Amino acid sequence: MRQLRDLGIPYLAITLEPIFGTIDDGADAIDAAVRRATQATGLTPVIVAHSMGGLSVRAWLRANAADERVHHIITIATPHQGTALAQFASSEVTKRMRIGSPWLAALAASEPRSRCQLFTCYYGHCDNIVFPVRSATLPGADNRHVAALAHIQMGLCAEVFHEVVRRTTTPAAA
Repeated sequence: MRQLRDLGIPYLAITLEPIFGTIDDGADAIDAAVRRATQATGLTPVIVAHSMGGLSVRAWLRANAADERVHHIITIATPHQGTALAQFASSEVTKRMRIGSPWLAALAASEPRSRCQLFTCYYGHCDNIVFPVRSATLPGADNRHVAALAHIQMGLCAEVFHEVVRRTTTPAAA
């Protein structure tokens, strides 16, 4: 965030809560942040989401039919198609992130084909949370591999940061 500030790029950072809530619980916070960013800049924002946050963004899009309210969405290590690790947990949120879960299937079925064009999805073979690798990709999106970085490290990747800067400095972005 310091680097964005130094570059003069406006941003809002939110934490999706409640911490033990559902993936859908983040929709209101995302909606408020998008409204605030749009009001402050007059532009549609670029949303950057890590891990489960990317699923919350997709849930927000579904709940609000909000495709026109964003310039672009960058997800980092998001289990778009679930993660094998979720089979070992029993909370409602992790059940939804199981590969082939009814929640993920319903989310994918509700999305218009054109929505994937809004997304750039970063994934990697060293992700220790989201695996197998293909599960962090979104069919039809711009899926980009990041080499030799674990789940949290992907959020600090220079390649990802440069894409965020590129997307936020193009016309119609905030």
